[in-house]
Amino acid sequence: MAGAYDDRDGKIWMDGKLVEWRDAKVHILTHALHYASSVFEGERCYNGKIFKSSEHSARLLRSGELLDMPIPYSVEEINAAKEAVLKANGWDNAYVRALAWRGSGEDMGVAAKRNPVRLAVAAWEWGSYYGDAKMKGAKLDIAKWRRPDPATIPSEAKAAGLYMICTMSKHAAEAKGCSDAMMFDYRGYVAEATGANIFFVKDGEVHTPKPDCFLNGLTRQTVIGMLKDMQVKVHERHIMPEELESFEQCWLTGTAAEVTPVGQIGDYHFEVGELTKRVASEYEKLVRA
Repeated sequence: MAGAYDDRDGKIWMDGKLVEWRDAKVHILTHALHYASSVFEGERCYNGKIFKSSEHSARLLRSGELLDMPIPYSVEEINAAKEAVLKANGWDNAYVRALAWRGSGEDMGVAAKRNPVRLAVAAWEWGSYYGDAKMKGAKLDIAKWRRPDPATIPSEAKAAGLYMICTMSKHAAEAKGCSDAMMFDYRGYVAEATGANIFFVKDGEVHTPKPDCFLNGLTRQTVIGMLKDMQVKVHERHIMPEELESFEQCWLTGTAAEVTPVGQIGDYHFEVGELTKRVASEYEKLVRA
């Protein structure tokens, strides 16, 4: 698929039915467009099966609850909508995006209790998120923006508003010739990339930031489980910026990113080592099993 995302052939599921791709529209006075009242999930379908589909659907509902935006569908209904989209478009391998938002209604201020909560599911064929970085390692900038204090916003929610600083950080990184940016948290600890969690290797052991102010990704959780099955020790902890110099390997995890090696963060360099390659390979086998 190519071209603008609003001008393609295919079907998108909206509010209980499949509609033509180009007809999947909302009004300009949609609450979410003005106040970021929306949550979403990114998922991948491999060989006809969405990886952890129910877990993603459950997290979407949880995100809605955290934003005081109850989504009027069950896990099973959301799962069925995703399957309907894939079937209608004839895809066995695709990226799936489920999105819930407060639509247009009687309210157009900050409060929006009288506006309906809507749901849509779209999908598209999408290759590697970081291009050829899977072979040579992605190059990351260090963002000037930080992940916020969880006292300011529910960081457990996959909420659209939380990604504003991610977009800004990624744009700044791309302007420097980088694929992405690594972000610190509000305390100055290493946090994550703009859309992926991060892992480091030192002396055969893995270190990854403690997700106490950013999303504990499903891919992150999957990879930690894989590492433990491999008998690799995993340290979930706060990581100081000065520790970056001592790490030997690094990779990112996420539904879009899958497992992507990192070759450089700022002035720090990492090898695409054997453990990184093994984790990427084992993850690929798992999702396609």
